[in-house]
Amino acid sequence: MNIGSYTFQEFKDKAAEFHGYPAPGLLIGGYMVEMAKAALPPGILFEAVVESKKCLPDAVQLLTLCSIGNGWMKIIKLGRYAVSLFDKYTGEGVRVSVDLDKLKDWPEIQGWFLKLVPKKDQDTEKLFHEIETAGDTILRLERVTVQKRLLGHSHMTRIEACPVCREAYPVSDGAICRGCQGEAPYEHARSAEVEECVPKRVPVAEAVGRKALHDMTRIEPGKSKDAEFLAGQTITAGDVCRLQQMGRNTVYVQDESLPEGEFIPENDAALSFAARMSGEGIACSGAPREGKIDFRAARSGLLLVDLEALERFNLTPNVMCATRQHCALVEEGRLVGGTRAIPLFLTRKNFSQALAALGEDPLLSIAPLRQAKVGVLVTGTEVFQGLIEDRFAPIIRAKSEALGSSVIGVEFAPDERLAISGGVKKLLDLGADLIVTTAGLSVDPDDVTRAGLVDAGLTDALYGTPILPGAMTLVGRIGSAQVMGVPACALFFKTTSLDVLLPRLLAGVPITRRDLARMAEGGLCLQCNTCTYPKCTFAK
Repeated sequence: MNIGSYTFQEFKDKAAEFHGYPAPGLLIGGYMVEMAKAALPPGILFEAVVESKKCLPDAVQLLTLCSIGNGWMKIIKLGRYAVSLFDKYTGEGVRVSVDLDKLKDWPEIQGWFLKLVPKKDQDTEKLFHEIETAGDTILRLERVTVQKRLLGHSHMTRIEACPVCREAYPVSDGAICRGCQGEAPYEHARSAEVEECVPKRVPVAEAVGRKALHDMTRIEPGKSKDAEFLAGQTITAGDVCRLQQMGRNTVYVQDESLPEGEFIPENDAALSFAARMSGEGIACSGAPREGKIDFRAARSGLLLVDLEALERFNLTPNVMCATRQHCALVEEGRLVGGTRAIPLFLTRKNFSQALAALGEDPLLSIAPLRQAKVGVLVTGTEVFQGLIEDRFAPIIRAKSEALGSSVIGVEFAPDERLAISGGVKKLLDLGADLIVTTAGLSVDPDDVTRAGLVDAGLTDALYGTPILPGAMTLVGRIGSAQVMGVPACALFFKTTSLDVLLPRLLAGVPITRRDLARMAEGGLCLQCNTCTYPKCTFAK
């Protein structure tokens, strides 16, 4: 079977010339690309998305104008042998993949594709023969629409010289190029560039009249640990004895021969980091001491930490930053983090790398909790009929009011979809902008709370969280109102997913499925006899 305008042998030879050898994956890829091309409208301008980095991208480059170099082909490493061709303006196109069910009739292809037969035991000629004979009959085609983020091309930003390596790079990559940020795929031999600052150290008696290079701390075990001498302070004859009592026989003093601009003093570096890290609601605790500066909450709310930027920064040599947990509830004035330069001086390279790692957005900020108008919908026929007393509404009221919100209405509904959706409407008419429903969220056939919420207009719903207790929690929206479904476990446990997720809703922090998945680590409550949440490991 031909591959487009090529005979199988012609394409095999072309593949060998381009790829180095006629790889089976490249030959099958030829059929995949031609099937996709044939399914597109004639004359369409198309681009490609390939889901494997092996062989298939070469088939696209051989048979289309799409390549990595011109940006018309994007490789997304999903580990699936599939290719999509799509209209470059609308994203509408087709996806072709290998149909595993159809491989059962082709034992050589199946053994090779699924790694069932070791390479040394494969019969290459039989494999090529089966590929040629099978052609595109082993493939599956489906209509797809590619996500908008993959349409179009990013444009190169302003080009400047990297201050570290002096090579040209796009300034959108940061304060220094990505290679100098640590992403270079190789190791440089140690250059002649000075990597460390060797300050001048002199005996204490010879330091009289000189200026201290850095803060020097006196430690009194169990009593205090504070700077006795500050950077820049002139050492006097009366200070010699005090320094010796502190265990210092030599001290570092300022040296005028230190190359200007090549090294950044620890306190100057800490100030620069703090300015870049501090966002809304974050205050720095005065001047840096010993290269360290603390961050405190300037207002109460939810602490937001850019975890990726925090990791990048701490991967940079000779700097550090530690914070409280992302999305921790904090009170005004409380300590939320600290950063410091570790050596007395940072090299210009380390300093630039650290700033580039932080990026342009703040690392820390405090999101205030809004004062929500909470509508509580208690579901359950037994409660609705008065057979048992409701205990849910008081719990929701207490936890909402503790966070500054107020409950403006409570509705009761039996386990009936129409009644549940009607209860939601009543609460919305009262002005509720946060609907909290209780119970009816399990897999029991009588539990129809979710279905009733859908009838009421529920969208953007996420059901199920890797948090115990609270696995069957639901979050979503009905119009502009937030929705939270609280499972029955909240009746029996003091701390559940309700305590973890409600502050995020009130702070307006988006909750995605990935956010929920990351809560799995630490998402197991130990159900201690005396609950100390949030001063414990739960949801951390």
